[in-house]
Amino acid sequence: MISVDSLTVQHGGSALFSNISFSINENDKIALMGKNGAGKSTLLKIIAGVGKPSSGGVSAPKDFVISYLPQHLLTKDDATVFEETSKAFASYLDMKTEIEALNEELTVRTDYDSEEYYKIIEKVSELSEKFYSIEEVNYEAEVEKVLLGLGFERADFQRPTSEFSGGWRMRIELAKILLQKPDLILLDEPTNHLDIESIQWLEEFLTEKAKAVIVISHDRAFVDNITTRTIEVTMGRIYDYKAKYSHYLELRKERREHQQKAYEEQQKMIADNMQFIERFKGTYSKTLQVQSRVKMLEKLEIVEVDEVDNSALKLRFPPSPRSGKYPVIVEELSKSYDDHVVFKNASMTIERGQKIAFVGKNGEGKSTMIKAIMGEIDFEGRLELGHNTQIGYFAQNQASLLDENLTVFDTIDRIAVGEIRSKIKDLLGAFMFGGDNSMKKVKVLSGGEKTRLAMIKLLLEPVNLLILDEPTNHLDMKTKDIIKDALKAFDGTLILVSHDRDFLDGLVTKVYEFGNKRVREHFEDINGFLAYKKMENLREVEK
Repeated sequence: MISVDSLTVQHGGSALFSNISFSINENDKIALMGKNGAGKSTLLKIIAGVGKPSSGGVSAPKDFVISYLPQHLLTKDDATVFEETSKAFASYLDMKTEIEALNEELTVRTDYDSEEYYKIIEKVSELSEKFYSIEEVNYEAEVEKVLLGLGFERADFQRPTSEFSGGWRMRIELAKILLQKPDLILLDEPTNHLDIESIQWLEEFLTEKAKAVIVISHDRAFVDNITTRTIEVTMGRIYDYKAKYSHYLELRKERREHQQKAYEEQQKMIADNMQFIERFKGTYSKTLQVQSRVKMLEKLEIVEVDEVDNSALKLRFPPSPRSGKYPVIVEELSKSYDDHVVFKNASMTIERGQKIAFVGKNGEGKSTMIKAIMGEIDFEGRLELGHNTQIGYFAQNQASLLDENLTVFDTIDRIAVGEIRSKIKDLLGAFMFGGDNSMKKVKVLSGGEKTRLAMIKLLLEPVNLLILDEPTNHLDMKTKDIIKDALKAFDGTLILVSHDRDFLDGLVTKVYEFGNKRVREHFEDINGFLAYKKMENLREVEK
């Protein structure tokens, strides 16, 4: 279907990847994996046709449609949400308009025998054949279905796109891609701006309605649910596994074990031969044997062991100062902005040491509740913090509070105390600030890098109530695992806002669901909650 042939990309003097080839078949669902900086996004851009390789190329059949959703995108602000999304059907609607215009012209012309008249007839026939071969679509119903699936309300449809944040605009672009029904969909971190319900809807769409898909994602559960093939980019090469992500991890481990064994055997063979050469290089009777072994070693292709990060960094929070038995008590809390009610009569009692999740669609009040706990907004009702509650708060804007004149290393060095001081470089490396990157000034960091640095800073401060609002955006899977392990061992209280099910799994024991202007308490972990929600959704469908 699509052929990627001998791609090479040079950056500076070194190759990002070299001479890689693979095919993308009809209905393939592929996860593109590899550590940060391995070249995944670069490869996706080349397949999309928006990036160019140093050599090699990508070939696809004629009229083959590829749609690409990058990590960062700005839509134009010249339309409403519904109008912008309807642009997915632009070519279909343009064709319909052109056929109608040509037919209208035929009814008013009287030069029936002229060459121009016959040309119009031919054009109408050609366009009509193409138009009627396309399955007739009620495009307005399709647009509505996709927008609702991605979390928009009907009231949003006529709002201008300029009123929405970057994350919501990304959803509009995603909606347009899904509606175009392309032959290949390329998605770079599509779940970063989606809530749990929208991710579930997207999973269902991609598995049941999409054709071929290639996705880069740090959401392990999402990748496992939609893909059946994994392509790993590592050390300038690719490995192609006909397996979903979780199975690929097992196969990769086996591959590296085989590589390691072959490498050790080869190194022993090299050492034995070098010893023989050194011992007999001046011995006349052994000259031919020595020369033969020298030539053999010169031609030898050294076995490489694929890079694997063996640093067993165990991140631990400092011991929490002891708080009262109930760090947060909320009773009959209501919040409105003018006529817009966010939630009414919300109540929750959070016990010391509990780890809970706030979940629900974006805009349903999760961040509003956190602002109330932080004392940043006024409200109706009662909210009380327990004795000696010390809050550590992580939100996306934490990045803007960093001192821009410090280096990455100095930012952490100033607050690290105790045993972790000897491991600052390991800690920075785990968060992708290894080597020279630790000496970068904060002011030159990207938004994602600043977010990661703010996260490290928070992890080192002694608090007993941690509030984390979408902490896993911009983090790769290894870093997420390090944070998750640290949060499991954290002896304080945790409130976590996240749409990353894999991150929440095994970490939180209670869920508060925000939606329909109320807050509902669920006494189960995230899997129990999702199982319950699935049943509820089915009942709604039946109604």
